[in-house]
Amino acid sequence: MDDKRNWITAILLSAAILLGWNFVSQKFFPTPKKPDVTQTVAGTNGTPATTPATQGQPSGLPAAPGAAAPVSQAVVPVEAALASGNRVPIETPAISGSINLVGARVDDITLTKYRQTIKKNAPPVRLFAPGNTKAAYFASVGWAAQGIQVPASNSVWTATGTKLTQTTPVTLSWSNATGQTFRIEFSIDDDYLITAKQTIVNAGTAPVSASSYALLDRLGKPTDPHEKDSVTIHVGPTGFLGGKSVFDVNYEYLEEDGEVKYNSAAWLGFTDKYWLAAIIPAKGERVTASMSAPSANNYQTLFARSFAQVAPGKQVTTTSRIFAGAKEVGTLEHYEKDLGITRLSNAIDWGWFEFFEVPIFKLLDWLFKQVGNFGVAIMILTLIIRLLMFPIAQRQFHSMAQMRLVQPKMKALQERYKDDKPRQQQELMKLYKDEKINPLAGCLPIVIQIPIFYALYKVLMLTIEMRHQPFALWIKDLSAPDPAHFLNLFGLLNFTPPSLLALGPLALILGITMWLQFRLNPQATDPVQQQVFKIMPWMFMFIMAPFAAGLLLYWITNNCLSIAQQQFMYRKFPQLKAAPAK
Repeated sequence: MDDKRNWITAILLSAAILLGWNFVSQKFFPTPKKPDVTQTVAGTNGTPATTPATQGQPSGLPAAPGAAAPVSQAVVPVEAALASGNRVPIETPAISGSINLVGARVDDITLTKYRQTIKKNAPPVRLFAPGNTKAAYFASVGWAAQGIQVPASNSVWTATGTKLTQTTPVTLSWSNATGQTFRIEFSIDDDYLITAKQTIVNAGTAPVSASSYALLDRLGKPTDPHEKDSVTIHVGPTGFLGGKSVFDVNYEYLEEDGEVKYNSAAWLGFTDKYWLAAIIPAKGERVTASMSAPSANNYQTLFARSFAQVAPGKQVTTTSRIFAGAKEVGTLEHYEKDLGITRLSNAIDWGWFEFFEVPIFKLLDWLFKQVGNFGVAIMILTLIIRLLMFPIAQRQFHSMAQMRLVQPKMKALQERYKDDKPRQQQELMKLYKDEKINPLAGCLPIVIQIPIFYALYKVLMLTIEMRHQPFALWIKDLSAPDPAHFLNLFGLLNFTPPSLLALGPLALILGITMWLQFRLNPQATDPVQQQVFKIMPWMFMFIMAPFAAGLLLYWITNNCLSIAQQQFMYRKFPQLKAAPAK
């Protein structure tokens, strides 16, 4: 029985580590913060905060375009930045925003289908913001050249077209003094993909050598603890680079090493939990790419093409694409399959169990579309899983029935060899063999439940489709923890309890249903096992309290179905029904 006791202890420890490591790592071992030197606090003389003047210039592979001498820009609110300067509006069913004609930057993107919070009239999610704002984040395409002037970050472009929509493209143009004209034709689809055709026309008298590039520039990183890079969810620089998906580079890595280079790129950019900004070369195009931190708290991803000769009277056109939007599974898969953007769906960090998590997501999403309530969809999913596992449960109860029948013999062996543990173990193993009993068969459903539970955890944490989905009563967002807490009297007291003490009604119901389920199980003969099973419900109640309400709903439903199934099996195996564990 020692082996069985150790095995059960290992299962409990593994489950606790699986469920609690993400919380523990964020709370007790956070990534050290480096000082933000890109902004200075206003002093007594009223000097405003400033941002790096070089922000938005490519720090990576191509030479930086010619530009005026650096000038510090005062940090201004987004609204003020958008009100100044020339802009071309962007309007589609999914996004709204504008293109800045100064620098030809796509620096104003809001996602109209998504709100920042669940509150009524909450503002839409802002993804991109202009370069002289606190959370600057934008995309830019441009050129590097030898011996000629190219557009810079302060160059003013001329627009042909008044608004960028799915049916009305917009072309920007800029010319230098030596006869070269640069054009960018922007078009956009119904979702989140902007296409930029970059053309250089050489009307001069001599050939020119030029390279085109695309970049993303981001000032700062997410401050929300739920949006930070963790063991289970990658947040930060990412892409399909050098023939593989990149999840091992984060903001801190770039701050320490400065730059990471790649000899090929299908796409690259920055991922948040639910949002993605990516730059994408043409399918099959050979480019080089880099991720870098050109200055403190400033991050760039960039790809560039090789320099090419443009003869007099000729032109060269290249195509870059910009993804700026939500990581919707269907949308990413559409771009991947129909446009050939290699592994764009991997912007969602499914991890090692993608083969299992994606089917779970698709079934859950389909159920949600059928019933219209995500919580009900979780409950139906739980029922489907239980039905699929019913044959395994039958074998489990059959094994438990056999264990119950031989318990008197087991107790006799334990008493006879209580001073000789090795001999006791040998005799017990012989008894299992003679009676054709597998003592671990009863744990099989628990083992199977672990990957299912983990897959649902990843689905709830990662997929935008599950964000802000209500269930009933006080549960307004199943992807967030239970908002009701006993310690603050369900919000009457103005404080938020620590995560480990944020015990709400769902966690309490989870503990009670697990306790009831364990009481229906045949009592373990080993006193250590008895103590473990007494503690488990309340231990998991506290462990699970900070997790998404949808996970707790899944587990509660699973416990209730298990209790019903146990009652059914007790009728089938009457020998199992003994006095419940106390």
